[in-house]
Amino acid sequence: MSNPASSNEIRTRFAPSPTGFLHIGGARTALFSWAYARRHGGKFILRIEDTDVARSTPEAVQAILDGMRWLDLAHDEGPFYQMGRMERYKEVIRQMIDSGKAYHCYASPEELDAMREAQRERGEKPRYDGRWRPERGKTLPPPPEGIKPVVRFRNPTDGAVAWDDVVKGRIEIANAELDDLIIARADGTPTYNFCVVVDDWDMRITHVLRGDDHVNNTPRQINILRALEAPVPRYGHLSMILGPDGQKLSKRHGAVSVMQYHEDGYLSEAVLNYLARLGWSHGDDEIFDMRQFCEWFDLDHITPSAAQFNNEKLVWLNQHYLKLADNGRLAADASERLAQRGVDPEQGPSLEAVVGLYKERVATLNELADAAEAFYIDLHPAPELIALHLTDAARAALADLRKRLATVEWNKAALSAALKETLAATGLKMPQVAIPLRVAVLGQPQTPSIDAVLDVMGRDLVIARLDRHL
Repeated sequence: MSNPASSNEIRTRFAPSPTGFLHIGGARTALFSWAYARRHGGKFILRIEDTDVARSTPEAVQAILDGMRWLDLAHDEGPFYQMGRMERYKEVIRQMIDSGKAYHCYASPEELDAMREAQRERGEKPRYDGRWRPERGKTLPPPPEGIKPVVRFRNPTDGAVAWDDVVKGRIEIANAELDDLIIARADGTPTYNFCVVVDDWDMRITHVLRGDDHVNNTPRQINILRALEAPVPRYGHLSMILGPDGQKLSKRHGAVSVMQYHEDGYLSEAVLNYLARLGWSHGDDEIFDMRQFCEWFDLDHITPSAAQFNNEKLVWLNQHYLKLADNGRLAADASERLAQRGVDPEQGPSLEAVVGLYKERVATLNELADAAEAFYIDLHPAPELIALHLTDAARAALADLRKRLATVEWNKAALSAALKETLAATGLKMPQVAIPLRVAVLGQPQTPSIDAVLDVMGRDLVIARLDRHL
């Protein structure tokens, strides 16, 4: 069997099954695999394992691609689709049968069920008993009519398969514990464990990072690779991510889809920074960009213990990155979110200026859109706010301020001076004027500095909203 020439190049892969969204655990696996390739100047391969035809959907494929694109985890090769490689798998299976490394098994499902039930009754581990496995001196019965055979891999019967897992350390499993794996179903389609082996071989994968739910697959895959005389990658099995309650992260904990975090208003760099710290560390460093992460990332500091998801820390990171984000970028995102609500930010003050006012006061992009929305909608403050804050004395002060605002030079310093003049003229304190003013122009008692708010809103909008309450 031929295989492209190997080299010293590091080659990693991310190989999700398109049976649902790209979840947080998968995104972390992709991130670690991507970063390891980037650090060593290698290649990161994206492979879509879509052989589960009943459950794989085009929508799920697109969800994976969207998630990878949003996280900016660019692949160097691919995406490769297993369904497009069927002839390659079948070719290898034929060669394995011809060389005696695989064989046809004609046991019917009913026969196998009876075999396993008898084993359980004897207190044995249910496993295939090798009844159709060719052996020297063993006479096999003629193939039964009407039974399409599966193809089984001829697993070694003695010794052990072992590997030095880069996360979990040395793992060794006796071959006696492994039965002869089905590598092709009765309809001829190859099975997952076999396709993975051929793909990793053909794509010259040097390092496989994946979830620890794959540990049981690894000895079988190593044995098949050795039977094919193919290089065996280094394996690292990442521990699961737990929810705040210590249970495996799931839908009940909230957002587990990567794109759900996008919808909920998180920045991709905050999600990536947080994922990088889920099961890996670089001293006490908490905040770093992906360039720095790729320089630091190594396999030695991946922890074998389960990581616990802490949404409060993710929110804290998101707040940090929001403060640093370019106002133009935030305005573009806020514009999309406002458009989804039927709000047109073109009809009003500069959205860049508005997000600049609020980006240090919010935790998510959705909260930023919430704050910005008040600048662009036909605002009607809640009746209870009007009753509480727009008293007769407050309205009189706002009427005084409104006259000054009609002619004042429109900048923050001049607006601040006009407010102080109204305070002096009415004898009121700043909160007695500023809070009613906030309610009148933005429908809320708390905002950024009121002179900055007025400056961004512009004269026409401020006066129009004040006039509704005078």
